[in-house]
Amino acid sequence: MRLTILGGGGFRMPLVYGALLGDHADGRITQVVLHDLDAGRLAAIARVLADQAAGVPDAPRVTVTTDLDEALRGADFVFSAIRVGGLEGRAADERIALAEGVLGQETVGAGGIAYGLRTVPVAVDIARRIARLAPDAWVINFTNPAGLVTEAMARHLGDRVIGICDSPVGLGRRVARALGADPDSARIDYVGLNHLGWLRGLRVDGRDELPRLLADPELLGSFEEGKLFGPEWLQSLGAIPNEYLHYYYYNREAVRAYQDARQTRGAFLHEQQARFYAQMERPDAPALTTWDRTRAEREATYMAHNREAAGAGERDACDLESGGYEKVALALMRAIAHNQRTTLILNVRNRTTLSVLDAEAVIEVPCLVDANGAQPVSVAPLPLHATGLVTSVKAVERCVLEASESGSRTTAVQAFALHPLIDSVTVARRLVDDYTSAHPGLAYLK
Repeated sequence: MRLTILGGGGFRMPLVYGALLGDHADGRITQVVLHDLDAGRLAAIARVLADQAAGVPDAPRVTVTTDLDEALRGADFVFSAIRVGGLEGRAADERIALAEGVLGQETVGAGGIAYGLRTVPVAVDIARRIARLAPDAWVINFTNPAGLVTEAMARHLGDRVIGICDSPVGLGRRVARALGADPDSARIDYVGLNHLGWLRGLRVDGRDELPRLLADPELLGSFEEGKLFGPEWLQSLGAIPNEYLHYYYYNREAVRAYQDARQTRGAFLHEQQARFYAQMERPDAPALTTWDRTRAEREATYMAHNREAAGAGERDACDLESGGYEKVALALMRAIAHNQRTTLILNVRNRTTLSVLDAEAVIEVPCLVDANGAQPVSVAPLPLHATGLVTSVKAVERCVLEASESGSRTTAVQAFALHPLIDSVTVARRLVDDYTSAHPGLAYLK
């Protein structure tokens, strides 16, 4: 089978290839096509992948191309992992928002809206090309904001595009470990939107063990989310929020921490990856070793500003282990390709799962996966506080989709103004002015 990876020069691609190397099933991926607009980044990542494949029998063959149509033709699976505007664009998103005193994070708040407005038109063009050139391909979307981008692509690809994120998986594994359970055998009750969800139950041998965790402040404080949110707040919610909800529940503290920091997350990653790709221009640079060292630093500093605001300290070693989105993607591919029925938390169209949203809204919930794709399972209704956040953010996403299609500046302003973390129409107008000035990719807004 042939796998095409869009954004194949991206830094995290070796995680995906490493997962493929460990897959020895019949009918596995035998060819990987990396597509990127930057030939230099493609060459660097291809070197890392070559080091990974050294000595591995039957490693998937890797080819690279900057021609999108060439990359798509003949694909069985397509991973979309693009970053429109690059990390320089992400750093600008953060800087512009913080100057207005609001959050500029990549997927949440003003930064997520700006990134979505840049990305959706490109993602829609890709979806149309896939529908024309590889209509039987399954598309797995990694591109952030993952739920929003998946919904945009689904308008052209239907259920053949599925969004993935490793945050719910990581949360479930941390909760299972805190309870002394095997993460691989626990069943997770999780519901929401991408980066806006709650773990509401964790079943081990048919018994929901979450109440036991919520009743024990010491256990609650022993893992990442307990340190971020505090045991008392988790007990009051009766659920464990996705770590990204820290931006909502502790917004003032998070914004202040970002403003006080020496540099934003986007600026840090931009500098770090620029060094990595510059090092990789040297023919004698040990590719895999250089990448591993850079990745370790990246993971250790993940959500560092939030942990600082919460007084959570350094990330525990168990939270730094690999096995995130690349393993979710591999499990999803295997289930579809080999009709191996499994359950995964994915971003898919709602259908009738959440009554507060329409059928086309992309949500993040456990899904049954087989050769027919991913079907969301039935879940209990959201509590009122969660319903308010989910419907508000989905309304914002719909404004982004409408603005991306129509080019309406007025609708773009509405997207910013309606977001729960932006409390002013005046600020929303200034943000649209500043983002369109900073990003050529937003010139279509009139």
